[in-house]
Parts: sequence; C-alpha cells; structure tokens
Amino acid sequence: MWLNKEKVSDAMIRKKRKSLLNAHPNHIVIDNLFDSSKLDEVMLVLQKMDNWHTQTHTYAALHVDKKKWQNTPNKERFVMRDVWQPDTLSMQTKQVRVARDFLLFLRSKEFMTLLSRIFEVQLTDINLATPTINSNFFRLTADDFVNQHADDSPGREVCMLLYLNKVWNNSGGELVFMGEVDSPIQIAPTYNRCVLFNPSSKGSEHWVNPMSYDDTVKYRYNVTSWYWSK
Repeated sequence: MWLNKEKVSDAMIRKKRKSLLNAHPNHIVIDNLFDSSKLDEVMLVLQKMDNWHTQTHTYAALHVDKKKWQNTPNKERFVMRDVWQPDTLSMQTKQVRVARDFLLFLRSKEFMTLLSRIFEVQLTDINLATPTINSNFFRLTADDFVNQHADDSPGREVCMLLYLNKVWNNSGGELVFMGEVDSPIQIAPTYNRCVLFNPSSKGSEHWVNPMSYDDTVKYRYNVTSWYWSK
C-alpha cells in the first residue's frame, strides 16, 4: 500500500545494493520509493500547525530543556527543529491516523525486510523498548539547524531520511555527507526522495545546509528513521 512496487523489484534491490557498496559513505538515494498519493495525504496532516513541538539537542545531551539550552554555547548546540508529537485526542482523528500509520509502516516487517535485503543485515526492533520513537516527522525553518554529527550508535545499522516538500525552489536545506577527503556529498531534499545510509561507514558524518528565508517554503519537512540489528 505504501511502497511504489516498481522500486522494490529484485533487480532494483540488487542494483541498489551494488551502488551502496561503491559509495563513500555507504549510501543510496531512491526517488519515488513511496506511493506519492499516500504521501500527499500525510502532508495534509503535517501542514497543520498543531502537534508540532520544538526539539533541542546539544552534543552533551539530547532533549535539553529551555533553561539548559539558553545556557549552552552556540558551538555546543547541534539540533534545533520541530518534532511531530500528536496528543491522545489528536490521534483519534482519521487524518492524524494516516500519518501515524505511515510511521508504523516504516517499522513493519515488510519495510524492514526490504532494508535488510539492501544492506544485507538482519534488522529488528526486538531489543528496543519503544521502537516507534525511532521513526518520526520533523520540520525546519530558516532559524533552525542540524549541525555536523554522526548517527553511529552501537548496533545502529541503517538510517533513513525521506523528504516531503513538493515545492522546494532551491531553498537550501540540503543534506551534506562529509564524504571522502575534500569531497562532501550534497543531496537536495526533493519530494519523495529517500536517502538510506550506513551510519558507521567512513564519511557518514553529516549536516543540513541552512534554509533560506523564502516566503514560498516556510518549512522543510522530512521523516527520519533509525534501524538496529540484533
């Protein structure tokens, strides 16, 4: 229901696996991996102003409160963005359930089997206390940022980014991998573009270019999802 079947054939998986191994860092980009009409339904939910909350991370601690954030030097801050967190009442609405169903699909056996085949590693949520917190929607404004960092937590095998803005207009916000020496890799956040990468591969440290102040593109929307092996 959620996947574009043309993008998940055996031949396509073999091709992507080969591309993954030859890239530094080990990453692939798959455009139109998901059914665009279903993502359109998700975007109708995300574009509503409710259910969004500011998230702040420092290099020393995640989810710091406002007081700690204000006392943290700029060079020690690495994330400020909004995270989608609907309350219990909102979750009862049909529209919000559509967006939530997509996040649940990203942790389903079907999708994790696909990732396992591409990366040739057995992915599972069996050892995670709350798997659902590892897949969520985020948005950035021109005042927000995601500075250079690594996602290589122990056991984390795959990271996924999916971009959801239909209109972009060169508004900044590109994903940048450190890559090899003096060869950073820049990826534009175009609609239904999925980036998959091995967070422990060389050059996988990454950041997001600042967004420009553009009245036509106020928010940069994406899904981030992390996956572990046994």
